[in-house]
Amino acid sequence: MDVSTKSVEEIDDELETENSRKIEAALFIAGRFLSIKELVALTDVNPILLRKILEDLKDKYKSFAMEIIEKDERWKMDVAQEYVWIVNKLASGSSEFTSAEKETLAIIAHKQPIKQSVVIKIRGNKAYEHVKNFVSMGLIKKKKIGHTAELTVSDDFYDYFRINKSEKFG
Repeated sequence: MDVSTKSVEEIDDELETENSRKIEAALFIAGRFLSIKELVALTDVNPILLRKILEDLKDKYKSFAMEIIEKDERWKMDVAQEYVWIVNKLASGSSEFTSAEKETLAIIAHKQPIKQSVVIKIRGNKAYEHVKNFVSMGLIKKKKIGHTAELTVSDDFYDYFRINKSEKFG
């Protein structure tokens, strides 16, 4: 179809569909919460239009096994809660965390609050890098105490792993 024969409405619809697909792709591949600023940078979609598309996608995915989650002006695509068990079954092999990282994070979650020096004694020097990564991801909080730091899991930890805060780890 020649561009000159398309109506303004058809061109607008095509542009909105393309923008929606860009945002959907960004959310799908990110695997984490993205801010409006990050989404604008990734997709080059106007922030006002971006917010409308995010709300539309959130509605669209209500009947899917995936969902669009919004928290503190940050957006993420994730598996709907009722299907998390399937993902957990599949995630036993390759995951975004190494086994060593998972063990370090599990110790922090289980023993919190825990001194970083104790984590290092248990897990070895590589745990320094694990802690640094978890802090940068917002999964744990690090509070300086004397010559070491106290480590606790953050609210984002519970959101990330979809754990109810009232659940106990031990």
